Amino acid sequence: MRRRTAPLLASVLAGSALALAPLSSDGKVGDTLSLTGLQDGEKLDVTVTKVVDPARAENSIFKPDEGDHLVAVQFRMKNTGTVEYTDAPSFGAEVIDQKDQRFDASVLHATTAGAEFPGSVTIRPGAKAVGFLTFEVPDGSRVVTVQYTMNSGFADDTGEWKVPKAR
Repeated sequence: MRRRTAPLLASVLAGSALALAPLSSDGKVGDTLSLTGLQDGEKLDVTVTKVVDPARAENSIFKPDEGDHLVAVQFRMKNTGTVEYTDAPSFGAEVIDQKDQRFDASVLHATTAGAEFPGSVTIRPGAKAVGFLTFEVPDGSRVVTVQYTMNSGFADDTGEWKVPKAR
């Protein structure tokens, strides 16, 4: 029971933190935003490089619920700070649809869009990490915004990227 409770609690707390964090940076898909973390020397240049909506489930075991579909968002993170940065990116990310509904990243789903971020990443100063995070959203929802906050959603600095309409 502990194994399931801790991640669930962290997810609930991170979601609450994201809702309270002020937006200090905004852009559009492809833009790089500089974000700062909670500790001195924590700084990332974060880019949302791609949004795949809908995304295909990697396997039939972890497909979306009936009436939902998957959205995959690729992030590139470069540590521009002075200290090593370790985090669980899925806890600091969320997407917002055209109805202002917010959705947290799913740790259960993987897609064929590309390599997923692992549960935790460690990025040395000057190094980069690239990976997809997957979100389960209701059919009919169109993701219009992606948000990311360092430190599992608890930092004060939140990046926001607008997602253009598909052509």
